[in-house]
Amino acid sequence: MGQAFQALTIWQVMGVGLLFFGGIYLLFALGTLALTKWLLPALGWGRPLDTRPLRPGQLRRELKQSGSAILIFGLGMIFPWGLLQLGWAQFTPNAGAGRIALEILVLLIWNDVHFWVNHRLLHTSWLRRFHGPHHSSVVVTPFSTYSFHPIESLMLGNVILLPMVVHDFSFWSLLSVPLFSLFFNSIGHSNYDFFPTVSGGNWLAASRRHQLHHARYNGNYGFQFTFMDRLFRTRLPERPPQAGEPQA
Repeated sequence: MGQAFQALTIWQVMGVGLLFFGGIYLLFALGTLALTKWLLPALGWGRPLDTRPLRPGQLRRELKQSGSAILIFGLGMIFPWGLLQLGWAQFTPNAGAGRIALEILVLLIWNDVHFWVNHRLLHTSWLRRFHGPHHSSVVVTPFSTYSFHPIESLMLGNVILLPMVVHDFSFWSLLSVPLFSLFFNSIGHSNYDFFPTVSGGNWLAASRRHQLHHARYNGNYGFQFTFMDRLFRTRLPERPPQAGEPQA
């Protein structure tokens, strides 16, 4: 598959990228919606987090902004493809299952570091205006996952470029990044507490932490895990909101 990807033309790369990102966005958003609106409630598993109604026109806005992000992510596939064409990166052929599993683990950790750094930057005064469109969704939905300003899409979409130039990954390891990233992102924006009994610091409570981030804006900048928020002391405590804070 790696060789087939390298053999594509630039136009084919962009076309495949658009179909890939558009397809997984719809797949994970609709799957998460079905899971949290019908299947899990019917089974009595978990609970909704924020039961307030969505803002008028929210879904339309999220879909419009997500279309822009899909365009950037899809067309942006020319950058990893370009690194391969220039010889600045290459795939490891015939990687074994153990190596692929280890690479995916490393990329999982890198994804959280990369996300925290960029997310924290997006909350600074000089970049906050580019993150505002995403935070227009106070009550999040699975369609919020790609609801970004183009600048935010560019910042978050370059996650695999640095790893590619420092290590020769398997094609399948790199392919896993957008898949697990969007999967966890859909869960984080599900507005559903899948495991109400676990503590807020547990990695299984990611949806609870991220809904709290949308409700209170500052803090909980991490992705799926909490190690970056713990390290930099930006994790929000699970407490009733103070006077003037929105109710999560």
